[in-house]
Amino acid sequence: MRSFLIGLSGAGLICVLSLAAAHATTGGEPVAVPQIDLAPCLAAAAADDMDKAVTACAAVIENDKTAKEDLIKALIARGALYARRGQIDRAIADDSRALLLDPGLADLFNARGELWLKKGDKPKAVQDFAAALKIDPNHEKAKANHKAMARELERIGAQMALAGKPSFNCARARKTVERAICGNRELADLDREIFAANARVIREARNPGEAKALQREQDDFIARRNAEFGRPGYDLNKAMQDRLKRLNGVDGY
Repeated sequence: MRSFLIGLSGAGLICVLSLAAAHATTGGEPVAVPQIDLAPCLAAAAADDMDKAVTACAAVIENDKTAKEDLIKALIARGALYARRGQIDRAIADDSRALLLDPGLADLFNARGELWLKKGDKPKAVQDFAAALKIDPNHEKAKANHKAMARELERIGAQMALAGKPSFNCARARKTVERAICGNRELADLDREIFAANARVIREARNPGEAKALQREQDDFIARRNAEFGRPGYDLNKAMQDRLKRLNGVDGY
């Protein structure tokens, strides 16, 4: 061994001695890889301390030696903090990365679905709620969210099917004002909304007498609309907007 060491160059000798020292230090076992401390990230996120959490969680998330389980925990913790602070895109990004690492997290699919909902992306929200239920069919929050969103999308679909169609059959329209409504998408939508709002207030009337009075008011509006349309100064769109506001509780109704 002595003659071997003498024959080595200076650099080679240093390398061999370093390895020997490391081997001796560990008692012959490989040098252990230092563990990444997850605790500061989780603590800062739980305390809602954004400044500390950003630094502490980044140290875990951006370290390629972080264990997969700890990486997922750090992403979820930081994502939840982003969500609480209204940083929806960042929260979605962290949740999405965590779900790529572990696609079996029902709670996280539901949480991301709620974030999609805040962004107004209802189809993606429904997809995430459905994914959560596929993993856990008894997930109460996901069930409630999915049910509510399915109804909302159904309602939107129905509205889209009726878009541009008034409350009456345009094929039977005879009055000039009715043909004008049929020929204008905005007016047609307004007419349908007025019809629905009037039906609602009558349904919610406290007694038959009040219901009759409400219907008379609607009949008077229609009669006035039919008589005044085409006259100088008459604004059909404004008249219909005003009627809808009154029905919906604006202007003192």
